[in-house]
Amino acid sequence: MMRQNRILVLALSLAVAACGPFRSSVQKGDKNFSREEYQLAIENYQAALNKGRTGAEVNFKLAEAYRLSNRLPQAEQYYKAALDAGRKNEETMFRYGMALKANGKYEEAAAQLQRYLAVASNKTYIKLAQLEVKNLEQVANIIKTPSYQIVKPVPASNSAASEFSPVVLNNELIFSSTREDAKYKGNGEGFLNLYVVPLADTGNTAAATVRPFAEQLNAPEVHDASPAFTNEGRTMVFARGNTGKKSGSANVDLYISQYKTGQWSEPRAASFNDAAAWDASPAFSPDGKTLYFSSDRRGGQGGRDIWKTTLDAGGRFSRPENLGPTINTPGNESFPYVAPDGTLYIASDGHPGLGGLDLFRISGDSVINLGAPINSIGDDFSLLVTGQDQGIFASNRAGGQGGDDLYSFVKRQPKLVNFFVDGRVLERNEKTNATTPMANARVTLQNAQGVKITEATADASGAFTFKLDTASVYSVIAERSGYFAARQPVVTQGKTPPQSQLTQPVTDIRLTTTLTLSKIVRNKAIVVENIFYDYDKANIRPDAAVELDKLVQTLIDNPTITIELSSHTDSRGVDIYNLDLSQRRAQSAVDYIISKGIDPKRITARGYGETRPVVRNAKTEAQHQRNRRTEFTVTRIDE
Repeated sequence: MMRQNRILVLALSLAVAACGPFRSSVQKGDKNFSREEYQLAIENYQAALNKGRTGAEVNFKLAEAYRLSNRLPQAEQYYKAALDAGRKNEETMFRYGMALKANGKYEEAAAQLQRYLAVASNKTYIKLAQLEVKNLEQVANIIKTPSYQIVKPVPASNSAASEFSPVVLNNELIFSSTREDAKYKGNGEGFLNLYVVPLADTGNTAAATVRPFAEQLNAPEVHDASPAFTNEGRTMVFARGNTGKKSGSANVDLYISQYKTGQWSEPRAASFNDAAAWDASPAFSPDGKTLYFSSDRRGGQGGRDIWKTTLDAGGRFSRPENLGPTINTPGNESFPYVAPDGTLYIASDGHPGLGGLDLFRISGDSVINLGAPINSIGDDFSLLVTGQDQGIFASNRAGGQGGDDLYSFVKRQPKLVNFFVDGRVLERNEKTNATTPMANARVTLQNAQGVKITEATADASGAFTFKLDTASVYSVIAERSGYFAARQPVVTQGKTPPQSQLTQPVTDIRLTTTLTLSKIVRNKAIVVENIFYDYDKANIRPDAAVELDKLVQTLIDNPTITIELSSHTDSRGVDIYNLDLSQRRAQSAVDYIISKGIDPKRITARGYGETRPVVRNAKTEAQHQRNRRTEFTVTRIDE
């Protein structure tokens, strides 16, 4: 995979006395580095370190050589060694943070980038660091969002080299690979060329025959990669690099070839290439009239951006147009792909993601991460849709055969979970407190907003069942004439097992609940528990409000009753004062209940002071506490 080279040659100070072999290895490494021969530079810098010299500059340049040859995860330890050895400048601090993210150390990466931002002055790095810190906040959500994808290597194409940019033409899979014997000094791999394998053989290594695609296009000692074809398959645009026509990171252009008289024509450079920019990873729209590509040319949002150009009937491309800041970021966007249904996919390290490049789907103004397992902490890019909910992409994730490998994906049907609530309605005997099943009670299922969803009638054993939705909150209410309605919450939210724990296509989860009904008896006092007041006060405390809300619900669930709410004190204190205090407290509670929407005609306040003790001649604090109580009494039942 070709990468942009953004770092100028750094001078290595040799002021500190060092042995000759150490100087020789460093000098060789510097020479390789200046020529962008990063693999050779790595070998020479590593040789210097192996001789026991651990200078900050050598570690930094070794890290940079890994980064610039698209091996950022391996650079982490050397950035840290450079920092530990005293190279605490902005670039080292910033690069170390990005390397931490490349290894999936998200919290450490965020902390390191925050440390960098505290001392930063480089506007470019500040912008990128701020973007990355913001993106890292989204990692947890990306990880936990299910994608239901099965990802497997494509055995027919993968090798110890790198493979990426798959595309289908005439029932064959064409891809880019570095399997050539001649080595590119930038990363130690072979030069990129185009290869082809029958699409039907991609899942079978033994049957597959990989061969070069169009020998005349695979030029020696240049990179040829990322082909894109018009819908009729007769015009191809691809990326070619290391031609010597440009210097440094800009040494990649787009080339065009036509299929005529049974073969592909000699490639010519696209007219819209930018002489000072990196232009690569082309992709045609399904109708072949629009070409998308990636470029770091001027006029973009930051690093590499997605651009587009249109192809007219005469074969001429229009002036490229940037896709704008919704899709493009200060980071890098590349490897656009337009699916047969017109959906645009991109790879980006500037939108919230799990690693280096992540794959994203564009939907209107939304850029949607495809999630794991398609995305990983590595680079995931160059998507191809091969059918309904299936396709191929490239990744350099751990466990592959080579640098970049091709992986297939298919969306599996998620295992389903059905929730049910199995309930019983019981009747409580007021004398014995025993319960027995109650038949024919009406049972209602309400959602969290109190809206009725469905209802049922309890059978002879008091049983009933409702089917529930996942991730929901319900109330189940049982009612029968002459009884207080009973209500119980039922929650499925947070109770769906992970897909990995489900062993069947459909799993039923049954919740249970019991609703106990008591007869409504007029003029029988019912204690409202846990209604406490501050000393000598009548205002409603927050803890009392919670209990009064339950009484509000009782009145809502039992619309035919009218009640008296009474307040009682213990026998300590002056009689007349206690009577007044209890009346104020009862009225305060009634006012609170009315404020919740209860008709004032359905509730009255009455303070009894110490005139109706539960425990006469109370001696202990526990006995006094029983006498200090709030009760309600049903005074009327409307038919």
